[in-house]
Amino acid sequence: MLRVLFTRLLSALPNLVGVVVITFILTRALPGDPAAYFAGGAATQEAVDQVRAQLGLDRPLLEQFFSYVAALGRGDLGLSLTTGQPVLQELLQRLPASMELVLISLLLACAVAVPLGVLAATRPGSWIDQLCRLVTTAGVSLPTFFTGLLLAYIFYFLLGWAPSPLGRLDPMFSPPATVTGFYLIDAAIAGEGQLWWASFRQLILPVLTMAIFVLAPIARMTRASMLSVLSADFVRTARSSGLAPTTVLVRYALRNALLPVVTTLGMVFGFMLGSSVIVEKVFGWPGVGSYAIDALTASDYAPVQGFVLAMGILFVLLNLLVDILYGLIDPRVSLSS
Repeated sequence: MLRVLFTRLLSALPNLVGVVVITFILTRALPGDPAAYFAGGAATQEAVDQVRAQLGLDRPLLEQFFSYVAALGRGDLGLSLTTGQPVLQELLQRLPASMELVLISLLLACAVAVPLGVLAATRPGSWIDQLCRLVTTAGVSLPTFFTGLLLAYIFYFLLGWAPSPLGRLDPMFSPPATVTGFYLIDAAIAGEGQLWWASFRQLILPVLTMAIFVLAPIARMTRASMLSVLSADFVRTARSSGLAPTTVLVRYALRNALLPVVTTLGMVFGFMLGSSVIVEKVFGWPGVGSYAIDALTASDYAPVQGFVLAMGILFVLLNLLVDILYGLIDPRVSLSS
């Protein structure tokens, strides 16, 4: 298995090379001049040219690219001009915030969508099937920024139930000692129950915003897959053999219906990583998405390139994880195939 996994990682290298090349070209094609931005609005042309030379932007594009690739080979993603910090360091600091938000949202969406899809498939045409269709339609139709603003308006501004939707933690609390970067885990390790609860409350609204959006495709795929499996011959044979309905539903039907659901989960998770920037901006979440947007606004190339490369690596690892889950769910699916 290790040999197969290593082969898969090697086969993903051309994709990462393509990500590096395309990202480098597109960032240089963005409107705006980083040298003029950082020199200031009142800077003279000589000052702008001096800043451009310091940034290396006066060199030929091909030379800039090879310098960038050489730096990547040393593990150097460059320096953020807006913050003055190494890009790799800031990505590692901010990535846990984004991953905590995305993972909890995905877990919540699965906890609701999978049972809802199974119940809708076992009772087609019933009220729960209509509820499933309503939820999926609403989830797809509502943009994440609208859902986030609506939830913040209702639960924070009108009802006062939720904390201020600004960041990972209320300003009156200090972050827990960093172990994993996930505030819930770090606060639990430190044994600080009040801090854990404060971190959990800050997560509620952004998690609900993302979960509502991704719930729709998971529920729809679960329902469609279950309907297909429940009409299969082996399920009818299992029922006619006198097996308990729960055994038929869970062990035979659901397990065989999970493969397309897992594929959908992989696609949804990858989409959430990229689209979390909207939720992060709405709730002031200090993740990698908001970091990339701020850098993009300032025409700061290095953070944008580092963000896209990090997302590309996560996509590769995610696809590898989906392949492994295939083999665990259905042993007939071999990794080598």
